[in-house]
Amino acid sequence: MIPTIPSPSQMPAPPWSSWEKWLQSPPGQYVLAWEQKCFNQIVADVFGFYAVQVGLPQMNTLTENRMPLQALLVDANDRQKEVKGFHWHQIEGNANELPFASETIDLLVLPHVLEFAADPHQVLREAERVLRPEGRLIISGFNPASLWGMRQYLSRLIGSPYLPRDGQFIGLLRIKDWLQLLNFSLDRGHFGCYKLPLNGESGMARMDFLEPAGNRWWPIFGAVFVVSAIKRQQGIRLIGQVQGLRIPAMTQLSPATESRQNAVNSQDPVN
Repeated sequence: MIPTIPSPSQMPAPPWSSWEKWLQSPPGQYVLAWEQKCFNQIVADVFGFYAVQVGLPQMNTLTENRMPLQALLVDANDRQKEVKGFHWHQIEGNANELPFASETIDLLVLPHVLEFAADPHQVLREAERVLRPEGRLIISGFNPASLWGMRQYLSRLIGSPYLPRDGQFIGLLRIKDWLQLLNFSLDRGHFGCYKLPLNGESGMARMDFLEPAGNRWWPIFGAVFVVSAIKRQQGIRLIGQVQGLRIPAMTQLSPATESRQNAVNSQDPVN
């Protein structure tokens, strides 16, 4: 009897195809540790009342933030083990349709959300809708213009992907253009994770010297980036024809010296 080939849905998924499993690997823990430091620095000086992190319950991006109300937006597919580790308000929803009223959020964090979203444009439009004017948006993602991105591109052709296969990694320049179209202005950005794309923990531990070297000599080629943007308030737009106003001409005034001289002459006695 010839065995039947199982369908793709019945075949076990390899470790690199699962985002959650990849985060548990040595490269995943390396990325989470670096991003945690960046988020701690950026969110520490962001003030307001409402802060929201979308997804990635494996990391608390709002640890150093002091807003009174913090929430984690989780998807129905997120593992409950990581979600239970949070002490914030937990809200179930979708990044494409954020369950918040317009202009109510002061800080919104999207850690690796755009690259795993079916429509990243819609996610950014929703972020612009829910953020208050001058609200802060923080995004993290993998940099295609890096050694990790190059290996990911080549491994798709000749072997197993190094990063999760489901991700469609977006360059920082493209994200910058999208943000500018939505009236965001970039506040700050960081590149990091300059180690070679290896899988072993011992091999990555021996490459600690590449972090300061990469940060100094090739900073834009880091494997991961974190960027912060501020939502700007759109200016007032005049509609219709503006009527021209004619400023009336001022009457001619006498020079001050002349007026003073006339006053002195009027006080002189008549000869």
